[in-house]
Amino acid sequence: MVRALDIPVSPLRRLWQAAAVEADKDTAWITSRIRDVQPLGREEQPVAHRGLTQAMWHPYTAYARAFLQSERRAQQVAAETFDILWLTWDQATVSPDATRYAWLLLRSKVIFCAPKRADGRPDLRAAAFSTVAQAELADLAERLARIDVLAQFFDTIAHLPPDQMDVTVLRYLCGTHPDAVPGIVGLSPAITHTLDHHARGALNALRPDTDTQE
Repeated sequence: MVRALDIPVSPLRRLWQAAAVEADKDTAWITSRIRDVQPLGREEQPVAHRGLTQAMWHPYTAYARAFLQSERRAQQVAAETFDILWLTWDQATVSPDATRYAWLLLRSKVIFCAPKRADGRPDLRAAAFSTVAQAELADLAERLARIDVLAQFFDTIAHLPPDQMDVTVLRYLCGTHPDAVPGIVGLSPAITHTLDHHARGALNALRPDTDTQE
């Protein structure tokens, strides 16, 4: 059926295998089923898709890592995003902007997999621990105080509208250069700058004890 519908086999097999692992299927069972569906020769990945994957792999995994706090899970979500993008490449190319299409796909995957607060918002508080760990503060009391401040601040980020949250996470949690953000999220520099400006205003109003200025 897959071949009759002319669906790329390689990304579909990877997605199916990931779903089977998540469902705790037996390894031998997964392997035997994978053997049943092999690509007929070398599948040609669309050149534009390959280029987008190479360009966005690092920022996509960085964004996912901020929410999932796991390198393995971040890479898995990014890989699944690019496989789904390959399967829906015709839709992506007829959309107003393939980069924006891809980013919204990634965001939906990340938010779905991320830990949630009781109100359904993604829970970013765990990012405070890794951030403080990178600071290498020697004093335990100072470390705990810093974690508490950052945990509250990161939790506030999750209150922002989705596009403002994306820009804020990329800039201040992932350390992405501001000039690179528009090309990642698929928005114009002017719109991205406005989102960043409004996000910083909202965060400074909600958490005036934490500075987001460069």
